[in-house]
Amino acid sequence: MTAVKIIFWICAFIVFYTYIGYGMLLWLLVTIKRIVRGRAASPVLPPDDQLPDVTFLVCAYNEQDVVDMKVDNTLQIDYPKDKLHLMWVTDGSTDDTNLLLSRYPEVEVVYSPERRGKTAALNHGLSLVKSEITVMTDANTLVNQEAIREIVRCMQDPKVACVAGEKRVMPRYEGHAAADGEGLYWKYESTLKRWDSELYSAMGAAGELNAIRTRLYQPMPEEALLDDFVMSMRTVDRGYRIAYTSKAYAMEYGSANLLEESKRKRRIAAGGLQSCWWLRGMMNPFRRFIVAFQFVSHRVLRWTVTPIALLALIPLNVMLIMMKAGWIYIVIWLLQIAFYLTAYTGYQAERSGHHNRLLYIPYYFLFMNMNVFQGMRYLHNHQGGGTWEKAKRG
Repeated sequence: MTAVKIIFWICAFIVFYTYIGYGMLLWLLVTIKRIVRGRAASPVLPPDDQLPDVTFLVCAYNEQDVVDMKVDNTLQIDYPKDKLHLMWVTDGSTDDTNLLLSRYPEVEVVYSPERRGKTAALNHGLSLVKSEITVMTDANTLVNQEAIREIVRCMQDPKVACVAGEKRVMPRYEGHAAADGEGLYWKYESTLKRWDSELYSAMGAAGELNAIRTRLYQPMPEEALLDDFVMSMRTVDRGYRIAYTSKAYAMEYGSANLLEESKRKRRIAAGGLQSCWWLRGMMNPFRRFIVAFQFVSHRVLRWTVTPIALLALIPLNVMLIMMKAGWIYIVIWLLQIAFYLTAYTGYQAERSGHHNRLLYIPYYFLFMNMNVFQGMRYLHNHQGGGTWEKAKRG
C-alpha cells in the first residue's frame, strides 16, 4: 500500500505543479527579484535614422485566401520603409499565392517548387536575408502597427537573441468553442511567458510572431515539427535570452472546430516530444540551473510526464480505495469524478451547440492532455519531412 500511496502523491504533485504550482512559484520568484534588484530598465528605441534593417519573413503554402489581407496589414506597420524588407517564401504552392504576390513590388518572393515544409522554407529564406534582424510571422496572422519597433527595442539588449511576441486568438462568432479554449490557454501561457522572461528567459517563441538576430540563426533539420520553438531555444542554449513582449502581438482566428484544433494539438505535442529529445542537454541542472528549471517546469513536464500522471491518478485512486487507505482518497476520488463529469458535460454541451465557458474549461484541459497521447502516435508514425496538414481556422 505504501508504494501505491507514494506513486499516487507523486503523480498528483506533478499534475498540480505543472499547471498551477509552477505559475505560483514563478510569480513568487519574480516578485522577490523585483524587491531585491528592482525592475530592470527597459531598453530605449534609437532614433529612426539609427534603426537597424529588418526583414519581415512569411513562409507560405497555398495561402491565396489571405495574401491581400496579410500584405495590406504588413504595409501598415510603423517602421521606416527603407529599412523594412518584405520576403515571402512560398513552399511548393500550387494555388494563386505567387500570382497574387506578384502584384506587390514591395515583396520579394522566394519560390520553391517542391513542398518540403516550413522548416525547409525558413532555412531557405534566412539563408538569403541580409538584414540584422529577421521577424517571422504566419501568413494568416495580423500584427499590430508597433510590432517591429517593439521587437527592435527589445533587441537593444545585447543578451537578447530572440523576441517572442504575443499570440491573440479571435473568435469569428459568439460561442466559438475552439477559439475560446485556445484563447484561454494562450492568456495563461502569455502570463507564464512574461514571468519567465522577467526571471531569466522565455521558454520558446511561437511562430505567429517572433524575431531573431539573423547572424544567430542555425539551419534546422527539415523534419522539425516545432521549428519556432527549436530555433529560439537553441539561442538560449548558446547563452542568450528570449525576451517576451505583449506590445508586439499577432492576431488570428481560432481553429474552425475542435477536430481542426486537435490536428494542431497533435502536431504541437509531437513536436514538443521531438524538441525535448533534441534539446535534452538543456535539462541538465549542472550546466545552467535556471534554464533547466524553467525548461523542465514550463515545457518538458506538460509534453512528457504530466499527461501520463494525470491518467494514472484514476487507477491509483481506485486501488487505494479498495485497499481502504483512508477517507482522503474517497474525497479525492469524488473530486475526480466531479471533474470528469463536468468535462463530459462540457463536451456534450458543445456537441449540442450550447457553449458554456465554465463547463468548457475542464473539457479543454482534458482535450489538451489527451492530444499528447495522439501526438506520441503522430511522432511514432512521422517519417521525416516538415510538412503537415494545416488546421482550418474559424
